[in-house]
Amino acid sequence: MLPDKYQENDKLLRQAQAGDQSARSRVYEGNLGLVYMVLERFKNTSYDYEDLFQVGSIGLLKAIDKFDFTFQVRFSTYAVPMIIGEIKKFLRDDGIVKVQRGLKENYGKIRWAQEKLRADLGREPAINELAELLQMDKEEIVIAIEACQAPAYIYDSYVGEDKEQLSLIDRLASEQGNIMMLERLALREALGKLEDREKEIIIRRFFKDETQSVIAADMGLSQVQISRIEKAALSKLKRVLE
Repeated sequence: MLPDKYQENDKLLRQAQAGDQSARSRVYEGNLGLVYMVLERFKNTSYDYEDLFQVGSIGLLKAIDKFDFTFQVRFSTYAVPMIIGEIKKFLRDDGIVKVQRGLKENYGKIRWAQEKLRADLGREPAINELAELLQMDKEEIVIAIEACQAPAYIYDSYVGEDKEQLSLIDRLASEQGNIMMLERLALREALGKLEDREKEIIIRRFFKDETQSVIAADMGLSQVQISRIEKAALSKLKRVLE
């Protein structure tokens, strides 16, 4: 069962798509955090932040209007690629997308690995297979491919293994692993907004399963202090991800 906030968002989405402008505004305002999160990826452009915000907002509004409940994905999972695609299209139309050197280098390695695995496997390799061969995080591979390829839009068609015409959103709906990947990418960016000490505590508590007492002893703090820092960090993450 969906948490109350997701149920409320879905209810407002249905009302917005039925023509309720007040509901549309509420969905927009309630999900603006997604636009801010995406804009962190586009800091190194010559465009004004406000201009990019406006373009990202258009992507969010398109996501509100086009969201299809039959895809069975969260609105945020659907909206983030729409927002990214809108901004990348805007930047590419002006020819000013600048890809970091490290991402280009990673993409070169990925292209080599794709060719090798295609030859070995006789099919397109999966992200986890590329990650295993290159000894890279899956998130790093996704980010490098996204940054260096032409933008893919959520309704772009491709031919599936059974020769059926599918779209990217069909793939998102049918492959739970891709949904989890998007959510992990969003979480990774949200973690980047925490202070170093907050990030360390969150990672050790929830990714390494360490207790507050162990972390407190290691960092020279009391367990009460660790608890307070953890609580504040979780509140920040919640605000970013909602």
